[in-house]
Amino acid sequence: MRDGKLILLHGFSHEEINKILKAVKAVAEDPKDIAFAMSTPTNLEWKIKDLIHDVRGDHEYLKKNPPNRG
Repeated sequence: MRDGKLILLHGFSHEEINKILKAVKAVAEDPKDIAFAMSTPTNLEWKIKDLIHDVRGDHEYLKKNPPNRG
């Protein structure tokens, strides 16, 4: 299992998700260390340890290789 924080969101509207992300980032000591994920039909079937491993892996990759936004 990969180390680090992860918040899994399920059943929220897009607007609610944006508010939750903003609130968590406002109070977190190191918000860039938190990985966020939304449930999907596929990952709802996974074991939680597999979901954590996958999401944290993606998070670490994106921290090291941020997408070009331009």
